[in-house]
Amino acid sequence: MAKKVKKAEEKNKPKKKSGKNKPGKIVLKEINDSVKEQPKSPMPPQHQVRPGIESKMNPKPEFLAPNYKGAGKLKGKVALITGGDSGIGRAVAILFAREGADVAIVYLPAEKSDAEETARHIENEGGRSLLISGDVKSADFCRKAVEKTAKELGKLDILVNNAAFQQHQKSLEDITEVQWEKTFKTNIFGYFYMAKAALKHLKKGGAIINTGSITGLEGSKDLLDYASTKGAIHAFTKSLAQNLVERGIRVNCVSPGPVWTPLNVADQPAGKVAKFGADTPLKRPAQPEEIAPAYVFFASQADSSYITGEVLTLLGGETTAG
Repeated sequence: MAKKVKKAEEKNKPKKKSGKNKPGKIVLKEINDSVKEQPKSPMPPQHQVRPGIESKMNPKPEFLAPNYKGAGKLKGKVALITGGDSGIGRAVAILFAREGADVAIVYLPAEKSDAEETARHIENEGGRSLLISGDVKSADFCRKAVEKTAKELGKLDILVNNAAFQQHQKSLEDITEVQWEKTFKTNIFGYFYMAKAALKHLKKGGAIINTGSITGLEGSKDLLDYASTKGAIHAFTKSLAQNLVERGIRVNCVSPGPVWTPLNVADQPAGKVAKFGADTPLKRPAQPEEIAPAYVFFASQADSSYITGEVLTLLGGETTAG
């Protein structure tokens, strides 16, 4: 693992910002507040081998948020995003860069092609990118990822804990000890490892943003282990917010409903993937670009300096549990 991380780090040295637009750079001339038609359910039936590659999805997730105009809210900031290669993490990385931040993303080795595409979009937005390959289940890797970010990008202001693993099982008996441990090590141990390592660098005004889930609030009969970790993330968020409030570091959580990402395409059978999100009031899954602005909100002192310990639900119109 150390050799792979080192190789990835050497190849992905952060690039200096340029005041000029690069070839292929998306230039947002003015905000367009028109209603964008998002892909509707049912989606085409599809399934991928884990961990899932975004570029192979049909339709591909929407992550560029063309209606979102940056306002320099994160100018001069450095962010580290786990699971930043695809899905919600990719969309967040792009909007952070659009708001002026430099962004490091952590990804699994199998997700290299997605990670490289995300890096290109970060740089197209004018930010520096840093790719770090490894697994957040390892405390040692998490420490090295944080130190690499601070060294190569100069500091660390924002940590986004977003990496996740899920595997549907119909009964408790079907969940092996190996699966249970992998889910917890990825989804909550990794959050703890990253947050603990980041505290060495986070200053007053810094932010930690965790990714929760509606399953952590309502439970899920087929995602016993995953839902349990998401409930733990919500409690971890509120507890850590109280623990760090005197240091001036805010801790919040974005808790979405169904979102169109590789996580779900790699987990469920093709037929169920097609119906993913169809049972929400909006009758479809969210697109990553619709979730990402919530992370900007929590990262920005201008927007949320008085907010810490919150779990923000984004549920496609659902207003009651059950």
